[in-house]
Amino acid sequence: MENTPNNDNVGKSTTSATTKGGKTRTPMPEQEPKVRAKNFDEVPLGYTPEMAVAEAVRCLQCKKPFCMEGCPVNVDIPGFLRLIAEGQFAEAARKIKETNALPAVCGRVCPQESQCEEKCILGRKFEPVAIGRCERFAADFERMNNLITIPDKVASNGKRIAVVGAGPAGLTVAGDLILLGYEVVIFEAFHRPGGVLMYGIPEFRLPKEIVEKEIEYLSQLGAELQLNHVVGKTMTVDELLTDDRFDAVFIGVGAGLPSFLNIPGEDLGGIYSANEYLTRSNLMRAYEFPKYDTPVVRGKTVSVVGGGNVAMDAARTALRLGADTVRIVYRRSRTELPARIEEIHHAEEEGIEFLFLTNPVACLGDKRGMIRQLQCVQMELGEPDASGRRRPVTIPGSDFLLDTDLMIVAAGGKANPVLTQNTAGLELNKWGNVVCNDDGRTSKRAVWAGGDIVTGSATVIQAMGAGKLAAADMHKYLSGDKGEWL
Repeated sequence: MENTPNNDNVGKSTTSATTKGGKTRTPMPEQEPKVRAKNFDEVPLGYTPEMAVAEAVRCLQCKKPFCMEGCPVNVDIPGFLRLIAEGQFAEAARKIKETNALPAVCGRVCPQESQCEEKCILGRKFEPVAIGRCERFAADFERMNNLITIPDKVASNGKRIAVVGAGPAGLTVAGDLILLGYEVVIFEAFHRPGGVLMYGIPEFRLPKEIVEKEIEYLSQLGAELQLNHVVGKTMTVDELLTDDRFDAVFIGVGAGLPSFLNIPGEDLGGIYSANEYLTRSNLMRAYEFPKYDTPVVRGKTVSVVGGGNVAMDAARTALRLGADTVRIVYRRSRTELPARIEEIHHAEEEGIEFLFLTNPVACLGDKRGMIRQLQCVQMELGEPDASGRRRPVTIPGSDFLLDTDLMIVAAGGKANPVLTQNTAGLELNKWGNVVCNDDGRTSKRAVWAGGDIVTGSATVIQAMGAGKLAAADMHKYLSGDKGEWL
């Protein structure tokens, strides 16, 4: 059951930060680690109205809000925090929605600590304002109290837009262009919309009900959803543009092609890409077996290779599916871990073990062809590589074995090739990502792209930011200010 932000049982504020510029943040109540490690309910319980006001009041209301510079979708952060501080919670949600159609999602999964909150002036001396927690509260309050309203739209201009992919980038394009008078049709390959929000992020971090409500809002705005449509197979981009069926196409198909380690024994049973493991568990709800008859290996001793948010999600999912021991195997040190601090903290609280400076080199199986051990070597950090992080170097003679009956490889995702390899005239880079300019224009006229299919695996909010830029340029182009194409 979803937690309501006006529920008196959620908890009481334990902070004294009730004045502008208060030193410390208002803590958010959470499920106890030992309890939540055995369920798929959301971990943070959300602010009460009192907590939200106490936190929003801390905002300094800077004349030059640097926090907005850190937001890829340019939310009016001081504006919505001021409304929360005044007790105008639904109005705060509507202020956010002026530039962000998915506030309940972003309030939960955006890396605020490295974006808007990192630039908070208050954070130079004290703890920055908990912008993400306040955003989540406002969106939840509006939804749970049935206060959602549909904003006025520009009159129809008669132009039609095809959005390929119902992930964060595509949903953002749809939300922006609908308000500008366009008819928007979203084509989604899966049976449910949401992209990585639905298949990649676990229920305990982003409940599917939240995603569904955000998408329902877009449908109420006027977006049309066409599910089970694999553009590139059932139809092509050229067919979408033929006979004036659509005036423009946006490609937001993500980076859903899994990466593996390419080590001996990686074809054994009991080895998943994180993409498949999380899709089975999230979109196909394997964790509710037998209600949902989706098979997934439930290991007792699990090794998750990687150190990003996806690795944390896979490890914490495996724990909830009954594992006794779950290890994160990461070839660099703790300092280089790319996952959010909050996700690392939650994983450690729940009992996930971390093996740093450790690299798998082979998978060893039993007579049935199932993985039973992971051969690893210890590493040390050498000189920085192209990413700026110190390159891990193998320590000779450091081989050792890890007992493992389930291995999940979270080594990043590659560009989804189904559409791109079946679209003539679409320039790709050496990794298979779509090449486009800063506004999302591709090498193919009237076709834009954004999100992970352009950048490779990145964050939800970065994909949304790319969608906003593309939507603005699509409107400019279709309004007659075409400029020079690539």
